[in-house]
Amino acid sequence: MGFFDRFKKSKSEKADDPIKDQAEQQTQPVVDAEKAEATPPTDPAPIDPASVETEPAETLSADPEPQEDGGAADAPQESPAEDAPDDNAPVADVEIEPEEETAPKKKSWFSRLKDGLGKSANKITSNLAIFGKPKLDANDLEDIEDALIMADLGVAAAGRLAAGLNKRDFPEGVNQDTLSEALAEEVAGILAPVAKPLAINPDHKPHVVMMVGVNGSGKTTTAGKLAEQWRQDGLKVTMAAADTFRAAAVEQLKIWGERTGTTVISGEPGSDAAAVAYQAYEQAINEKADVLIVDTAGRLQAKKELMDELEKICRVIAKKDDAAPHDRVIVLDGTVGQNAISQVSAFKETAGLTGMIVTKLDGSARGGVVVALAEEFGLPIHAVGVGEGKDDLDAFNAEDFGRALAGLGAKE
Repeated sequence: MGFFDRFKKSKSEKADDPIKDQAEQQTQPVVDAEKAEATPPTDPAPIDPASVETEPAETLSADPEPQEDGGAADAPQESPAEDAPDDNAPVADVEIEPEEETAPKKKSWFSRLKDGLGKSANKITSNLAIFGKPKLDANDLEDIEDALIMADLGVAAAGRLAAGLNKRDFPEGVNQDTLSEALAEEVAGILAPVAKPLAINPDHKPHVVMMVGVNGSGKTTTAGKLAEQWRQDGLKVTMAAADTFRAAAVEQLKIWGERTGTTVISGEPGSDAAAVAYQAYEQAINEKADVLIVDTAGRLQAKKELMDELEKICRVIAKKDDAAPHDRVIVLDGTVGQNAISQVSAFKETAGLTGMIVTKLDGSARGGVVVALAEEFGLPIHAVGVGEGKDDLDAFNAEDFGRALAGLGAKE
């Protein structure tokens, strides 16, 4: 037999020997375990019954190794028709994480006020580290007075507060808590006489409230917030956009009008502000409005021509009612500190101020000036604002303000 015939016979015998074939297959390299797990199991190829009878037991299993967590390899192989999902099959337990709150719970009014006065409070409380004494001595009082001045409470108010602390006894000794409590009470004593809400007189139809102040103090936003509060009290409110210098101010007031369901009277840009205020007053009378809010343009207290225009608005409105505007409220930016003193002084002379509202008491505010204003002018402080929301303006409370300024929590 030639070489070619012997080679052909050898190949034929090898193909006819399944046991030998499978033995050779067992010697093939093992596939990487991680790749095997990543590859979905497939139906095994049919096995010749003859070869199964002669195969060792450990080589017969077509199932892959068991997998954790109920992998697909644990399930018996099924025909494609049986692969469709069974609606009645039990559902595996799935841990569902709780839904996160989309809007965090809003802080209480006092918490927001305390945050707004944080800068001033830190200046004061950082200098109140006096311990173990039954009474404050002259050096302690001098340090406290300096700290109060640095916190924008003003020289007069700081001296009055230091004198009040000097008269106090501290049965439990002087420490951070007892001194802060005493200071809060002294501050409240200065503020209590001027804490007066902005009340609407029903005898006036309408009651006219004119908002004044410098540029950017928050007059328009405050007007909108007041309109919302009075509307919730059941009053009919009209607003006059007498800031005719800025088209943006008119649009801003109209937006507040839409939010609050309030009529807004406006004129052409650059028109006479006094004429717009007078027209709004007439319409408010005809529509039997309870309140008319006149939003005026921001003006620097040193600009005489602008202050003269403000005086003109007051004269024109007074033609309808000698007592109108019934309230002339200056809106003060709480971040300006002692500059608020000169603002109140100038507007009081021109517009005959009847009260104040302090806004923007946020983390950068220098809110201690409120105490200085109360001591200097004695004008009613109607409200304070701590944010841009319509519920971020609230009536001024002397006790709450004093405790927040002293770094204390709300009184229980």
